[in-house]
Amino acid sequence: MTRIGNVLYVAQDVDEAVRFYRDALGLAVKFQDGGRFAAFDGGGTTFAVAGPEEDVTGGEPAVSFKVDDVEAAAGKATAAGARLVRGPEEGPHEIRAVLRDPAGNPFVLYAGR
Repeated sequence: MTRIGNVLYVAQDVDEAVRFYRDALGLAVKFQDGGRFAAFDGGGTTFAVAGPEEDVTGGEPAVSFKVDDVEAAAGKATAAGARLVRGPEEGPHEIRAVLRDPAGNPFVLYAGR
C-alpha cells in the first residue's frame, strides 16, 4: 500500500525551521533528530524539514510516499516513466529512493527498516 508519508522541505538550519513552523504556524513537533530532520503534525499529513545532511532532493520540495517495498515500488515507477535519481539506500531511519516523475518533479519512496 502506498500513502503520502510526508511533504518534505529542505532547510539549512533545522532548529530555526522548527522554531518558525512551531511558533509562527502552530505546528506540533512530532519528531526531531537534531539538525538532521524534523517532522510536524500537519493535520493529516506530516510536514517534514530536512537539514543539509538529509537533503536527498538537492534542495527541492518533494512528496515522500511510504511504501511496503522501496525496491519494488521504484522498479514499478521507473517502468512507468520515472527516473531513479538515487537509491534505494539505507538512511538513518528508513530505506529510501529518490526519483523524478515524467514531468521532472522529485519524489521520495521510503519504508521502515
